[in-house]
Amino acid sequence: MQSIKKIRVMVVDDSILARRVIRDGLSAYSNMEIVGEAGNAVEARAKLPLLRPDVMTLDVEMPGMNGIDFVKSLLPQYPVPIILVSSLNLRVFDAMAVGAVDFVRKPETVGANQRFIEALANKIVVASCARIRRSRPAAVPTAGRLPLTAQGVKETVIAIGASTGGTEATLEVLKRLPADTPGIVVVQHMPPGFTKMYAERLDKICAMKVKEAENGDGIERGRVLIAPGDKQMRVVRTGSRYTVACQLGEKVSGHCPSVDVLFHSVAQSVRCRMVGIILTGMGRDGADGLLDMRRHGAYTIGQDRESSVVYGMPMVAHDIGAVVQQAACENIASILLRHLNNT
Repeated sequence: MQSIKKIRVMVVDDSILARRVIRDGLSAYSNMEIVGEAGNAVEARAKLPLLRPDVMTLDVEMPGMNGIDFVKSLLPQYPVPIILVSSLNLRVFDAMAVGAVDFVRKPETVGANQRFIEALANKIVVASCARIRRSRPAAVPTAGRLPLTAQGVKETVIAIGASTGGTEATLEVLKRLPADTPGIVVVQHMPPGFTKMYAERLDKICAMKVKEAENGDGIERGRVLIAPGDKQMRVVRTGSRYTVACQLGEKVSGHCPSVDVLFHSVAQSVRCRMVGIILTGMGRDGADGLLDMRRHGAYTIGQDRESSVVYGMPMVAHDIGAVVQQAACENIASILLRHLNNT
């Protein structure tokens, strides 16, 4: 009987206690092997060619070279998938922007260690088959944004769903849209707390106004609503007005917030034009919901294999017939705007 190949993991953290928690926790998984540890970036860089890990876990804040600078300098030479281990810190998105695959929030209490290890183990499995991105500049000049015609600003609800790799993929789409783009609702798989910081980061870069959604927020032209990290978000219609309902709930398709929950609500509630966009991520969350949207008349776009960090969610959506058009991430905004202008 052939043995299952284990995922080789290297743990980088300046805290001995944190390294022990991660090492002991992951060692309980039969599909993982801790091949080494490092307490700082210099030590990690020296050990990396010898240990040859499949995935590295990396603390964002370390003495000397921090995690962001380390990722930026490391990936061109050693394209290893990196999972960031971070407290509630805005800098995690800077590290994602330069090529880290995903992140998990550090536990604040000892009692939360088990949930932390489970989340980290799941992300390591995903990262082991991820495509490493080359970092790109975050902003585009205003001149690079395609305009909307008067036809294009007709009432439309646009829904976007993403998971692993999606923080940068969603930004790649939104930063290319003009300020008068119809209202957008987004589910990005992300821990609570980080979604608010993520929305604030996008708001500084994008022409549209971006905020973490609150229950009752209106879906309006020029506004992007990001689902809170611990709530299911649905679109609700009251007459001709559309708002969001953000409520605590069980996981659906393995997630809270769930892309399927959002997409199904759009399919069932929206009576104006609608567009569904599914981006990079592991699994199938959003595929069934996108198919529901298409069956109710939505125009649907899926990210292609080549530009996806993990070609899971968009692949399943494509395979079940939910996607009208596939495209590279950097081309999705122009496809969306052409659709809005031509219908």
